[in-house]
Amino acid sequence: MDSSVAQGRLKGRKPVAVIDIGSNSVRLVVYEGLVRSPTVLFNEKILCGLGKGVAKTGCLEPDSVEMALRTLRRFHAICEQIGVSAIHTLATAAAREAKNGPAFIAEAEKILKAEVKVLTGKEEATYSAYGIISTFHHPDGIAGDLGGGSLELVDIHETSVGDDGITLPLGGLRLQDMSDNNLAEATKIARRYLKRSEILGKNKGRNFYAVGGTWRNLAKLHIAVKHYPLPVMHGYEVEASDMESFLHRVAKGEIDQLKNISAISKNRRQLLSYGATVLTELMRSLNPKKIIFSGAGVREGFMFSELSPKTRLEDPLIAACQEMATLRARSPAQAYDLIGFTKNAFDIFGFQENEEQKRYREAACLLADIGWRFHPDYRGDQSANQVAFGPYPGITHIGRVYVALSVFYRNEGLFVDDDAPSIIKLANKEIVERARFLGGLMRVANLFLLRLPVFCQI
Repeated sequence: MDSSVAQGRLKGRKPVAVIDIGSNSVRLVVYEGLVRSPTVLFNEKILCGLGKGVAKTGCLEPDSVEMALRTLRRFHAICEQIGVSAIHTLATAAAREAKNGPAFIAEAEKILKAEVKVLTGKEEATYSAYGIISTFHHPDGIAGDLGGGSLELVDIHETSVGDDGITLPLGGLRLQDMSDNNLAEATKIARRYLKRSEILGKNKGRNFYAVGGTWRNLAKLHIAVKHYPLPVMHGYEVEASDMESFLHRVAKGEIDQLKNISAISKNRRQLLSYGATVLTELMRSLNPKKIIFSGAGVREGFMFSELSPKTRLEDPLIAACQEMATLRARSPAQAYDLIGFTKNAFDIFGFQENEEQKRYREAACLLADIGWRFHPDYRGDQSANQVAFGPYPGITHIGRVYVALSVFYRNEGLFVDDDAPSIIKLANKEIVERARFLGGLMRVANLFLLRLPVFCQI
């Protein structure tokens, strides 16, 4: 069947693909379209280990090259099958620095029938920063993207990217090679590079945004170890002091002794200790206020760079929620009525809102009816889970809790805290009461804001 008639897809979108040829993995991500909050249609990675051995020999290993080229053939076929409108291929540290990198890139271009953009270290840092800007609301701090071959560091303030971004040879595979698989030596190497890094020295105390597969897996493991009730890696925030003992154990190579290690695939575990080593030494130099983990990086940053300046300024959370309302709500128009109704009610009852709370209220209104197809007995839980665990950018974990609880109360009623989803453990009394009030308003408004003509047309 023609994918253009798929009912779960937004009309008029042309799929766009990004292939990321990294030092550890080669990944294909196909997005539904070039928009502010693009939805992923397809996502696959193969751990080719292109960066393995480059630090010692200066060359890409033949086996890794062959695996990467086979992977690119498969990815090209997938893109043709899906019918993508454009394939953007990016290559990072390993292909950039290896002596035989140009020959590999030439073969890759023959397979893909398109140019492969080999990023400079500064470009890699910039796209990583754009990835943070595209998926966080007004981020402020230092972004670090740890790949297999390098670590990029760059300053971010809301929508601005600093011009002093740097790249360091501290990627997991490279650090493993440079240290001859000796974690103590890896610590010395990481400390030497990071201690003299000016960008860290002059930005002490700011937030640190951790990007890259190894650090994402450290976040997933920390979530599992802590039994954190909202296992969403993107936007997971940790106080630096809360990470120290955990990172120390991982950096010592005690990975297999950690509970819940099964949360991490075996082929990803070998680099966790090196990622923990780099993050520990980075914390020592930066003394960050918080460590904030990001599921977005170079690929998302490149997509963001392709948008018009006007589209870049759109709120990523609201854009994503508007799309979901269009796809799932019985009447998307009613969601916008709810936004106006709840604003007036908040004003009348004296519920003051800051900017973040306003955004979250609007998001809740847009998502209030996305679970209408579920059985009424389970609608509250299922709707709340879709909100809490959904791929929504530009929202903190506490924001997810507020919006999810609001939608829960809207569907289940106001006096069901004992049946509320487990994420309520993350909410303080103020958040619960605000969510209950908003949920009650949406529940009442649903009785007389129905767009019946719209329903009749469905």
